Amino acid sequence: MLLQRILVIIVLLPIGLASIWFGGWFYLAVILAFMGIAAWEYVQLFRSGGYQPAGILVVGGAVALVLGRALTGFDSAPWILSLLILLSMAWHLLAYERGRDPSATDFTATLGGFMYIGWCGAYFVSLRSLPHGVWWVYLILGSVWAADSAAYSVGIRWGRHKLAPRLSPKKSWEGYWGGVVGGTLMGVLLAWAFGAWTPAGPLFTPWRGAVVGFLLGVIPTLGDLGESMVKRQFGAKDSGNALPGHGGFFDRIDSWLWAVVIGYALVTLLFR
Repeated sequence: MLLQRILVIIVLLPIGLASIWFGGWFYLAVILAFMGIAAWEYVQLFRSGGYQPAGILVVGGAVALVLGRALTGFDSAPWILSLLILLSMAWHLLAYERGRDPSATDFTATLGGFMYIGWCGAYFVSLRSLPHGVWWVYLILGSVWAADSAAYSVGIRWGRHKLAPRLSPKKSWEGYWGGVVGGTLMGVLLAWAFGAWTPAGPLFTPWRGAVVGFLLGVIPTLGDLGESMVKRQFGAKDSGNALPGHGGFFDRIDSWLWAVVIGYALVTLLFR
């Protein structure tokens, strides 16, 4: 299991770092692939529980929202969302007429899929599009990665008190606070390095790194627990098996979705 995890990281990490660095269509293609596959895994999870979200609308909607954000920023979002909502209602009305009784519940599952994964996932694009966005993406994803890693390491060794026994029995309060410390320290370290050695230097100060790292240690755990809620309801261990040792793509982006939204808000509202 550990070897599989390491091999996947060795393959995917350089691709991810390079896509962030080069940006443009390379970065967009990586984000579209991650969001599209995660959306499909979301659909499969619900179908395993007897629900029938519209796969084409969940996956296509997530992709459309990310692509729209890349092409027009937030300008296209109102009509893309409006069209997706109306299409979803029409889809499930037809399904009900054909004998699918829980179509109203299926409708809400469809909305939840493209809204959660597509709308939130589009902030990967918005964040990278900001001035000096490459460094903000590195700082934010680096901080949440450090928080996740520290939480796992501390929890495995010293975890005693359950954080959320029903949602994620292996998570502990010790691991959680270890993640907060790990995310904060990584935020300070990366901000100091970017402030000293990049053209965006004045934007990056240790205190800003500490704020980013702390918040990305405290809050995005809810994304992890939220995905666990979906998996627990349907009795699934992972969202998929596309990434050996890691589960599925939805498993990988659960806390990232929260991180990019929070990170974008911090950069645009507080760190101008």
